[in-house]
Amino acid sequence: MQNVILGPPIAFLIYLGVVGILHALGRYLAGPTQTMPLKRSTYSSGEAPPVHMAAPGYRPFFVIALFFAILHLGVLVLGIGGLTPATGVYLGGLLLALLALILG
Repeated sequence: MQNVILGPPIAFLIYLGVVGILHALGRYLAGPTQTMPLKRSTYSSGEAPPVHMAAPGYRPFFVIALFFAILHLGVLVLGIGGLTPATGVYLGGLLLALLALILG
């Protein structure tokens, strides 16, 4: 009998029943609902929501993502390579790329 209860289909039905009971108990404990306009509005620390988008499009995200990609991959290459003149040139190019990206 225990093997039947532990089978996936029966266990799923048991858990579904437990979730249904907990859901009904939670609705009972929450009490009756009262529809108010304040409940349907967005909450932002008591202030009115902004009327314009903060950052339209994905361009600001891509600039930041490219900055971190260049920075992390550059540090990875510098960490793997030894201290040679070639890594100095690479570090200079990395700094120029990051500066150009920051200044836009």
